[in-house]
Amino acid sequence: MRHARDGAAAAMNAASRVLVARGRNEPQELENPDVAWGQRARDGVWVPTKDGQRIHIGIDATAADTVAQVLRPSLRVFVGIDVDTDIVAQTTASGVRLLTVIHGADAPAEFRFPISLVDGLALEAMPSGGYDVVHLRYGATVGRMYNPWASDSMFRPVKADYALEGSSLTMRVQHTGAYYPVVADPHYAR
Repeated sequence: MRHARDGAAAAMNAASRVLVARGRNEPQELENPDVAWGQRARDGVWVPTKDGQRIHIGIDATAADTVAQVLRPSLRVFVGIDVDTDIVAQTTASGVRLLTVIHGADAPAEFRFPISLVDGLALEAMPSGGYDVVHLRYGATVGRMYNPWASDSMFRPVKADYALEGSSLTMRVQHTGAYYPVVADPHYAR
């Protein structure tokens, strides 16, 4: 079994390699005082919307009580969040990324992110495969869960998409036959 420090380093290394290969258009890690992380995975993160409200994104996994290893205020790693799975959580200028690092074939293919919205906001499916957070009164998009992408260690695309189940977005990653580690990126921005 990996030590927590080794697990965090392995997750960071995998995520970094894939992000570098994807190029400069990726959102960069940055401190954001409007983002508030909980201590455990289950506690998730509170993120701002464009209209000044906040939504909550949780991480529902087998080991949801896992405490984050905080590497710096804008970066934390949840090691062993599920079988062969870690999450590298980044704060960005306009939201968060929950880089899901899948280390092997025994890892689950579905990852749940419960989303709590304040009254007057709703999730709306977009043709891109992402979900907009919509202000019901004005019809304005005030936040967005971008369509997830995934890539294996050979930088080949791996199919990833969302399914909305109640108030949870489930990211499905078809990683069978991929070269591990696989990195998948659920990304929220206001």
